[in-house]
Amino acid sequence: MRLLLDTHVWLWLQLDPGRLAPETLEVLEDEGSDLFLSAASSWELTIKHALGKIVLPEPPGTYVPSRMQRHGIVGLPIEHAHALAVGTLPPHHRDPFDRLLIAQAVEEQLTVVTLDAAFGEYEVPILHG
Repeated sequence: MRLLLDTHVWLWLQLDPGRLAPETLEVLEDEGSDLFLSAASSWELTIKHALGKIVLPEPPGTYVPSRMQRHGIVGLPIEHAHALAVGTLPPHHRDPFDRLLIAQAVEEQLTVVTLDAAFGEYEVPILHG
């Protein structure tokens, strides 16, 4: 299974995995699952860290890559096709980071792992965290 982690799911996986459903953790830990973290999530984390909205054990520039490597998570770059696909999405979700994640999931045929109910309004497969 190819899974795109929503930003909060990635954070919980690192800092508080007990917040995720046991079934979800099992899928995330399965060696047959390919886990992806969007550059949009790194961007969102960096902004929120700079604003003091998220506390991390170390600066995002070192924390995010080291935890991605530790857990075998592949970085998903933002391509022009992803950014342009955002414009084709209905306006169910107003968060620009989440809209980009949805567009990436559609374009790359990924299942999104999230607890955000608004993702369910889109035609994208979801694994509820």
